[in-house]
Amino acid sequence: MDGINSLFLLTGLLLFLSVISTTLSARLGLPLLLMFLGVGMLAGEEGIGGIQFDSFVTATLIGQLALAVILLDGGLRTSMESFRIALKPAAVLASWGVIATVALLGAFATFYMGLDWRFGILMAAIVGSTDAGAVFSLLRNSGVRLNQRVQATLEIESGANDPMAIFLVTALIALTMQPEKAGVGAFLLMLVQQMGFGMAMGYVGGRVLARMVRRLHLAEGLYALLIVSGGLLVFAFTNLIGGSGFLAVYLAGILVGNRRSHATEHVLRVMDGLAWLAQASMFVVLGLLVTPTRLLEHGLDALLIAAFLMLVARPLAVWSSIWKFGYSRRELAYISWVGLRGAVPITLAMMPLMMGVPNARLLFDVAFAVVILSLLIQGATIPVVARWLRVTVPPKPEPADSREIWLSESTSVPLLAYEVVADSDVEGMHPDEVAQDLDLLATRCFALIRNHERQLLSLDTRLQAGDIAWYIVPEEQVDTLAKRFAETGHSLSLNQSFFGEFVVNPASLAGDLADAYGLVLSEEERRLTLRSLFKKRFEGVPVEGDRVAIGDFVLTLKETDGEGGMKWLGLKCPAGKGLAF
Repeated sequence: MDGINSLFLLTGLLLFLSVISTTLSARLGLPLLLMFLGVGMLAGEEGIGGIQFDSFVTATLIGQLALAVILLDGGLRTSMESFRIALKPAAVLASWGVIATVALLGAFATFYMGLDWRFGILMAAIVGSTDAGAVFSLLRNSGVRLNQRVQATLEIESGANDPMAIFLVTALIALTMQPEKAGVGAFLLMLVQQMGFGMAMGYVGGRVLARMVRRLHLAEGLYALLIVSGGLLVFAFTNLIGGSGFLAVYLAGILVGNRRSHATEHVLRVMDGLAWLAQASMFVVLGLLVTPTRLLEHGLDALLIAAFLMLVARPLAVWSSIWKFGYSRRELAYISWVGLRGAVPITLAMMPLMMGVPNARLLFDVAFAVVILSLLIQGATIPVVARWLRVTVPPKPEPADSREIWLSESTSVPLLAYEVVADSDVEGMHPDEVAQDLDLLATRCFALIRNHERQLLSLDTRLQAGDIAWYIVPEEQVDTLAKRFAETGHSLSLNQSFFGEFVVNPASLAGDLADAYGLVLSEEERRLTLRSLFKKRFEGVPVEGDRVAIGDFVLTLKETDGEGGMKWLGLKCPAGKGLAF
């Protein structure tokens, strides 16, 4: 009994230290995943904890379980809009991109380390795919707002490339251990089986779970458990029949998350904590497993392999995969840089160890070092490189908090909280005055929080900086109210600098704009709306922040509607011509 309690104590202590370390991570600017890994390494046999842990089977079990939860959570938060924007390029990047990365890196590892070509390519296959857990976590906590095309491409690619990576590692292990039985036909069949069963089971499982969430009446806390348990069922069953459980659980999460119901809000809140727990547990266990002295022995090899991966193999793979899909050079460069490695390469590196591949410990040590370097170099520079390459868009004013009261299975009342920003237009106004030009029957303030206490609303009530005002807001007015609470002179200046001095309706005729400013357009273009002209001159699916030039003027997509259509365009004028509008 004392042994069990000691295990519980140790587990709780490690997770507690991991969570506490997140505050240090924010101050140092280091990725949280690296902090979790550091806690495990410090507790390991060569750290201050001195814990002896070398069970690759246990680590693999925990790693796969955690990855399934992380992918499920990522799917729940991935909108169908992302698929409309980036499905085709992300699919190419998740398939051909992985193959190209592995081929280039495998050739380099074979030549540089003097390895057998099969072993060199196996090493490359282990670290060749991006990691969904790392991408989801670091992008969403980077503090920058990427343009939607880049964000969607990275998230879909990382969630969908695991089948190709697992296929390559499995095929290369078979080629190394039993070359006489390794055949191209068998490998292709395995790939089709992995992808086909993964997509089929993900679709079926997701539809069933989404229907159950809408139809079943459970205690609020049980909906998230229903989703997690159902997701793990989909993951495990797909693996058992030879499919990709990772792909299946990711697709299932997408289908559930895009069918809003009375349980959506509770599920996302609980899943956020479960995903963090999964990440912390996985990286702490992986940190316990590694021996720092062995990493240092192969430090130079790992550094050169990581450098070639980041600077040569990944960029060439990205360019060869998606250069025809209308990405700018800056976007291609950023997608190349955010080829984050995380728990997936380490989990894949355990497969050769458990299957008895000769010298497999070298694969594990190099893969682990590459992951640390990726998190330390790429993960820590995500916001800096995004700003440098200008793939960000200005922060979008958003509610400080939100709740929903569901009146039926398909009808809800949204409750949203807005924080009063100093020097914003609403400062000094009555809460009802903020929405006086909107539908007063549908949009109204029902609570005001000041210094953590609720204030009684009266005719003399005036909003102050730092107040939290709660409103009942129709969906179409959520962004409008958010702008009024958050916009200041400084934020408006930043928006004008990025989007332009004027806001124009995409339905306006291009000819009218040309007449006002003397722009040279063909007769065909003059008859087009600005929306049609923008689409004609822009390659690919336009997203917020995309630009087209008309002479010396620039049209920028400022805002889209719920279906991805153009809602407003920004017009940037050359110096001296702004007053003519």
